[in-house]
Amino acid sequence: MSKPQRPKARLPRGFRDRGAAEIAAERRMLDIIRGVYESYGFAPLETPAFEYTDALGKFLPDVDRPNEGVFSLRDDDEQWLSLRYDLTAPLARYVAENFQDLPKPFRRYQVGPVWRNEKPGPGRFREFTQFDADTVGSNSPAADAELLMMVCDALEAVGLKRGEYVVKINNRKLLDGMLEAAQIDISKRGLVLRAIDKLDRLGLKGVSELLGSERKDASGDITKGADLLPHQISQVMSFVNASAQSVDWHRVEDWLKIAFQGDIGPTGKLGINEVLRIAEIISGNGFQTDRIRFDASIIRGLDYYTGPVFEAQLAFPVKNENGEEIVFGSVAGGGRYDDLVARFTGQQVPATGISIGVSRLLTALSSRGLTGDIKPLIVVLTMEDAASSFAVARELREAGFRAEAYVGTRKFGDQLKYADKRGAALAIIEGGDERANSQITIKNLVAGSELAKSIESRAEYLGARQAQETVARGGLVATVRRMLGG
Repeated sequence: MSKPQRPKARLPRGFRDRGAAEIAAERRMLDIIRGVYESYGFAPLETPAFEYTDALGKFLPDVDRPNEGVFSLRDDDEQWLSLRYDLTAPLARYVAENFQDLPKPFRRYQVGPVWRNEKPGPGRFREFTQFDADTVGSNSPAADAELLMMVCDALEAVGLKRGEYVVKINNRKLLDGMLEAAQIDISKRGLVLRAIDKLDRLGLKGVSELLGSERKDASGDITKGADLLPHQISQVMSFVNASAQSVDWHRVEDWLKIAFQGDIGPTGKLGINEVLRIAEIISGNGFQTDRIRFDASIIRGLDYYTGPVFEAQLAFPVKNENGEEIVFGSVAGGGRYDDLVARFTGQQVPATGISIGVSRLLTALSSRGLTGDIKPLIVVLTMEDAASSFAVARELREAGFRAEAYVGTRKFGDQLKYADKRGAALAIIEGGDERANSQITIKNLVAGSELAKSIESRAEYLGARQAQETVARGGLVATVRRMLGG
């Protein structure tokens, strides 16, 4: 007889499993951000994971792989469906489909997973969560300014202090003006912008190579470049190099004239006016350059941005799980995309939005100890009477604790091992002796673990009572509350 064929238990590349602690920390963070967004008047929206492929368009971050950038399948009606790669393209479809019934402007937030069929790498997954907020139907710079102020409030609400983050703003019209000044062919502009957008990850040398013929990474993979002429590469890098981080808002126009090395041109001037109008609004509300500032190197890789673009970046080093400092990049980003809804309707509908990278922000908060902990678990061991164990667990839950009744084997040792593996703080024991005396035993597993480290003999351990208490049955909740520190 041949052995049965069994599948190998393995994860697909670029995907990961997540445990209870991370999920609980993420849920806490999302609840805080959700509260900030709703306080600004934004309302929730949910769209499906799948969209018709043509509805997503060709705005993927990696346009060199348009057929591989998304996960797709053909439905039974021969229509191609794709997993959404962001939350903005589905929003554009939703607005186009429901345009007549929506208030204008339409303001919504959405949180959910997105999928990208890209090459995975360290910290780069094919499935991740985004938290978006968008305003559709307003071409006023006030809509952009509001998103910038709101994301600052959200970052501070989850625990970041002023000085630990900065939201940087640029404008695609300024970039377009720079490309016009360098006389770069319109067919190459998308490649140029995506190359500049990788500055924080690849550095100046890597970006310069992408502006040229090609770039070879450490693994030997070759990425085709924009194939610019040497003087064009020099002009683009000069503009990007001239970072305006320390420039006051009222000096941005003078600085840009220097960066452009001459006449800015009509497109660039439009960009300057939009940046200055946003600056007037945010500075009038107390948001100065310690929180929001202009930076000419901010690009945003997606092709659908048409005006202001922005990124929230951290001002402190972040370490990975191996304790190594990493190039972290942005924790949020977005911008204005006035042409996206027009793909469906033919009518331009102004829109602006910002997206928080949930996993990135959670990693940053974890490195600062700002994620909070899941409620301590209490395991009620099942002795002679399972029904009584469930009653004890229910009583603890009604008092606000996190408690479960054990439902496995009846062996006492196995139950304690289970509670230990679950990381339980307390184990509740109600055996025959306790029940006969209207008592209950509470075993402090955390204290017991610490005690065991300093005790050499079993007799000494058994004689130490700090790790457990037997109390009157009616004193269960009060004793648990005291042992857990309130």
